[in-house]
Amino acid sequence: MNLTEAIKGRRSVRRYTEQQLDKNIVDKLLNAAIQAPTATNAQPWAFSVVQNPKLLKQFSDAAKKQLLEVAEQNPQLEKYRPALSKPAFNIFYNAQTLIVIYGKSDTPHPIEDCSMAAQNLMLTAHSLGLGTCWIGFALPFLSLPETKRLLNIPADYIPVAPLIIGYPDGTMPLIEKSPPKIFSWQ
Repeated sequence: MNLTEAIKGRRSVRRYTEQQLDKNIVDKLLNAAIQAPTATNAQPWAFSVVQNPKLLKQFSDAAKKQLLEVAEQNPQLEKYRPALSKPAFNIFYNAQTLIVIYGKSDTPHPIEDCSMAAQNLMLTAHSLGLGTCWIGFALPFLSLPETKRLLNIPADYIPVAPLIIGYPDGTMPLIEKSPPKIFSWQ
């Protein structure tokens, strides 16, 4: 698969098998992530890999609880209340691996740098036949001091990209993209 095929074929996957990723694959994904360019060559990233099913379930339940508590004040979250209220709903879609990319907050552009690392990781995963999905719902929970302590994350690192990775359960249909909106071309 060439790069253009990977870019056009990658989809957010929300159905996974129970097969766990082995360490060699995770290492390959992390190595791809760190090849991303960064502002001033800061390389601000650090990673947390969670593969413990009980911990993933605990994180999902805690994140849902936190999101439901703030949903009333946030109209964008209110529409997700029915799903978040279901005990069986797992924000990680039962994926077997969560990789969180953290950025060092005192660098020039940690969010942009870590987002490029995330795209590298997701494209590499797709090229290996794996599925990925960026789980924005996890960010508030991953930002909590107690969660960072549990994962050994220093206080000066912020979570940027919570990515679930696994073997897709079925195929994802291609989605037609709208043409680019161009405001100017001078």
